[in-house]
Amino acid sequence: MPRTVAEINRIVRTLTRTSRDWSPTAVGVVAEESRDPFRILISCLISLRTKDEVTAEASARLFRLATAPRSMAELPSATIARAIYPAGFYRTKAKTIREICRVLLERYGGKVPDTMEELLALKGVGRKTANLVLTIGFGKPGICVDTHVHRISNRLGIVTAKTPEQTEFALRQVLPARHWIPYNDLLVTFGQNVCKPISPLCSMCPVAAMCQQIGVGRRR
Repeated sequence: MPRTVAEINRIVRTLTRTSRDWSPTAVGVVAEESRDPFRILISCLISLRTKDEVTAEASARLFRLATAPRSMAELPSATIARAIYPAGFYRTKAKTIREICRVLLERYGGKVPDTMEELLALKGVGRKTANLVLTIGFGKPGICVDTHVHRISNRLGIVTAKTPEQTEFALRQVLPARHWIPYNDLLVTFGQNVCKPISPLCSMCPVAAMCQQIGVGRRR
């Protein structure tokens, strides 16, 4: 059965109360240190197909070299690649980062655009990255959906969707607006620490009694 608004609110509130016990996401750490849309954009690009601990260290190394589009565009791709290694596809990401910096300088005066359409036009930027920049960097309404948010939202029975993009638009219909911006960081940390893709830690889950456990096989 579809979740009621009251049930969704109770789930989110419960997770929020217990989230301080979980390790924060790498992009979340960047956001706490600086709400700079550029840093959030670059950290999110580095994070794709990369473990959080690697993303955090790679982002820190790169930002010690450059923190703005102009200074980063002046770095050779090889220098960026060395800074973000061993992030997944680090050489490709280095070229992408330089290209994005060039576009930001040429089209936007060195500023990160604040619309979904303009962000999606940047090479390598998908809806997940664009939503993260809009919500955390600009404080605009949006729901960032990655594999954790997609999996857990469906596992809990909050939505029924086959892809992350479908989950995003389904959440827009049922998730109260006040939860939109923090929802990604909340569910990503929950997914990394408790509600894992395989064999989730249901015995220590704060919302186990409310979870429909859709698609869950082996659990701990």
